[in-house]
Amino acid sequence: MEPLERYRPIVDEFEAFLAACKRPIGNVVRVNTIKASVDRATTALEEDGVEFEQASWNPRVLGLETDSPGSTWASFHGFTHGQEEVSAVPSVVLDPEPGERVWDCCAAPGGKATQIAALMDDRGTVVANDNNLGRISALRFNAERLGATSLAVTNDDARNYSLKRFSFDSFDRALVDAPCSCEGTIRKNPDALDNWSEDHIHSVAGIQKGILRRAIQTTREGGTVVYSTCTFAPEENEAVVQHALENEPCRVVDFDLDLEYSPGVTAWNGDEFDPALERTARIYPHQNDTGGFFVAKLEVTG
Repeated sequence: MEPLERYRPIVDEFEAFLAACKRPIGNVVRVNTIKASVDRATTALEEDGVEFEQASWNPRVLGLETDSPGSTWASFHGFTHGQEEVSAVPSVVLDPEPGERVWDCCAAPGGKATQIAALMDDRGTVVANDNNLGRISALRFNAERLGATSLAVTNDDARNYSLKRFSFDSFDRALVDAPCSCEGTIRKNPDALDNWSEDHIHSVAGIQKGILRRAIQTTREGGTVVYSTCTFAPEENEAVVQHALENEPCRVVDFDLDLEYSPGVTAWNGDEFDPALERTARIYPHQNDTGGFFVAKLEVTG
């Protein structure tokens, strides 16, 4: 836990934060409304003898009292999909509408891309891209298992993504759930900090900036881009959004979220950020008994 000490100045109730990071996390699934309503999915779980609790902020998110959420009848038939609770937040903040064109820049293994398709009633186009060919098979498998027929899979570097393959020249919305140092997954992956270093944080931040810039460039004026990570590092969060604000036509906008969270920071290690960064969300493990996440919502202004 030593790398997390650097966040003591910005995390309220820091000891509670550390204690939460040391506790294992429960099993959570998302109801896949492409194949089943919430009532039908929960009835299937009840008939299977699996106890569950709906998340207070989202009835489609269920905490399961089982060690094998993927072996339930509901999971086998695509009614549910294993997805950590805060991992369901970015797609909700993106708030896609049926019929829109949406780009998930770093989509594998497909939890958020298929969630976006479900939020759109599987009507429109969800382009699920990932640069890791080895993970594409998992992305395609999950799309097929969950019945996401609106989803198209591509394998490319998001930083240089070309729209020439499509019949349109811009997306309505884009999700950048960027590759990161994964500090916020420590409750699920106890070894998440084993190879941690500040050099790695700065290295991955450069990749994140490139992906976010391309997402803004390929989204229409007035469209929405959501940037998210499962890490606590301001270098990968607020600093990346700050870079976008300085180099691309966009602005940070408010969003409603019925989870407890902290505002984004506006200063870190001598760097000052735009005051608008306070409108982003830092979700810490001790606030809702979840993993850690950062979420920012941007409007493309040109």
